Amino acid sequence: MIGQPFPLGAHPEGGGVRFAVASSIAEAVEVCLVDADNGERRVSLGERTFGVWHGLLPGVGPGQRYGYRVHGPRELGANPAKLLVDPYARRVEGSVTDLAAALSRSEGSSEGGGSDTDSLGSVPLSVVTAPGGPDTGPRPDVPAERTVLYELHVRGLTRRHPDVAPEHRGTYLGLAHPAVIEYLVELGVTAVELMPVQAFCDEPALLRTGRHNYWGYSPLALLAVHPGYAAVPGNEIAEFRTMVGALHAAGIEVICDVVANHSCEGGADGPTLCYRGFDPAAYYLDGDLTGCGNTLDTGSPTVVRLVTDALRYWAGELGVDGFRLDLASVLGRPGGGEFDPHAPLLTAITSDPLLAQRKLIAEPWDATGEGYRVGGFPAPFCEWNGRFRDTVRDFWRGVAGVSELASRLAGSSDLYAPGGRRPWASINFVTAHDGFTLRDLVSYEHKHNAANGEGGEDGTDDNRSANCGAEGETADPAVLACRSRQSRNLLATLLLSTGTPMLLAGDERGNTQGGNNNPYCLDDETSWIDWSPNPEAVSLLAFTRRLLALRAAAPALRQPEFFEGRVTRNGTSDLVWFRPDGKLMSLDDWHDGRRRTLGMWIDGTDVRSHPRCRDDRSWFLLLHAGAHATTVTLPGQQYGDRFELMLDTGTPDGAPARPRVRRAGTRMVVPGRTLLVYRAVGDDPASR
Repeated sequence: MIGQPFPLGAHPEGGGVRFAVASSIAEAVEVCLVDADNGERRVSLGERTFGVWHGLLPGVGPGQRYGYRVHGPRELGANPAKLLVDPYARRVEGSVTDLAAALSRSEGSSEGGGSDTDSLGSVPLSVVTAPGGPDTGPRPDVPAERTVLYELHVRGLTRRHPDVAPEHRGTYLGLAHPAVIEYLVELGVTAVELMPVQAFCDEPALLRTGRHNYWGYSPLALLAVHPGYAAVPGNEIAEFRTMVGALHAAGIEVICDVVANHSCEGGADGPTLCYRGFDPAAYYLDGDLTGCGNTLDTGSPTVVRLVTDALRYWAGELGVDGFRLDLASVLGRPGGGEFDPHAPLLTAITSDPLLAQRKLIAEPWDATGEGYRVGGFPAPFCEWNGRFRDTVRDFWRGVAGVSELASRLAGSSDLYAPGGRRPWASINFVTAHDGFTLRDLVSYEHKHNAANGEGGEDGTDDNRSANCGAEGETADPAVLACRSRQSRNLLATLLLSTGTPMLLAGDERGNTQGGNNNPYCLDDETSWIDWSPNPEAVSLLAFTRRLLALRAAAPALRQPEFFEGRVTRNGTSDLVWFRPDGKLMSLDDWHDGRRRTLGMWIDGTDVRSHPRCRDDRSWFLLLHAGAHATTVTLPGQQYGDRFELMLDTGTPDGAPARPRVRRAGTRMVVPGRTLLVYRAVGDDPASR
């Protein structure tokens, strides 16, 4: 039963299964075959090659449950009493049912080596799987500048969806339902960004208090599809592939959020479920950069191999189109040192011929100050642009001028151009799973996290929110009108800025979490999307659809190259900034922090990558964040004879109010807290 050391994992072949697992601390490794009654048969893996223990077991096949036991020095982490999940398991079954049994040291003990309690029956098991499954179809391969991301939770999106069968709500098949896919297509998004769908497990703090991890940022096995979102137990791989195929058929890409920076095992006093039992020094740093109790050492060859093998599996066999890497700064800090864009794991990902063809998105920070690296990742990574989020929030709540706002509206060239990247490298967002929803951003000034059971100590206090005059729910019509208007302003700024927009699922419907900005452990109505057709949801949805249709039809509003100040065939600059009086912004104007109004002219006659552009119209965006009305002068005739109003955040669905067409140079009164979008038109009857 020799077999081969690579690939790692459990692979059916030759009338049996070849098992291979890495452990440099082991003196012996047993694969443990577990039957339906938790009976166990242990088989030693007698061959060791390059630190990999391997062997071919005849008579074993797909569906076999198994785990590993590692024999060796206790002080180095080996403890054969603990049954370990295969780091390369493609299916995981069960959960931690007895935390004490999973601990390598007794509760309260500071001594290593500790507990001899057998964890079999109290911890998850690995399951042998066969390759293949439902066809995931051809990848849509949406051009980067056309991409619109929709961040969602697989369970939360459809748990309350009325058109999805009850047995499919909250599952992969729920997301694949025709009504859900039709909704996404009509909304205008081109990619879903799934919160973690790799097998995860409740971390120690939750296990000790009887709570559960809903978000999934607590990984157990990076190659395994999370079983909790399967409609039929044990069928998660097939259902996931079915979901991917259905989305691909609709032209929608699938991006997976991958947590490659820590595991569910927590700190040194946490359970031994997988990595800690095989080789803790090969997997973990001596320190914590994540705030989650442990940090994977992304400079370790063992970790580099695991993460890249996992990404290749999801991209190759499961058909996904890209990855968002959680706390990605950790991936660039080998050994826990300073961030290096050429760190081993980042280099391995960007130079891999398969992964380089997928969309790669970094969350460019970790739990430390050193880890904040917005703009610092190498090509071809895109990045969640936290500076866009903060700047747009500050502008619309009336506490910031327009200088940095202009940079964010124009694609953040200050962050991404120096590294040779393009505007779509900026993942623009104003809300995400972590923080307030859009409705809560304009309804609460403080977090309300009591339901999380952590005494209100969890979640950020840096919300940059404004409640429009009342904290939380209210019947005051003036407050409600302000909130609706501000929601539209934030959405319009997000979806019309240069870069790649990311919309948080439910924001287009006014979804609320009751002011909770960190409901990571709440698997209930707090976190599930509300699909009821209330008037506010209907009008905001219509507004968002109008916005995304406008963006899709106007190449100038989704530039594939940075603005350069170049003169176009119109004889104007490709980008011009205006004061409210219709004059060009001066240096003093940019430094005036009291300014709350900005005009943005975008010349559409010289949009780069013309083969993809069928529209050369030019646009004028006016953003006024002041609470009161102001007088604004439209640009002069060199920018267009007339300006046609295409979007007005002062109306519930964004439909333009009268008059729709105004002459160049017209002075007009703009209400407080308003964003207007004009299209420049020529002086001919057909364009009026």
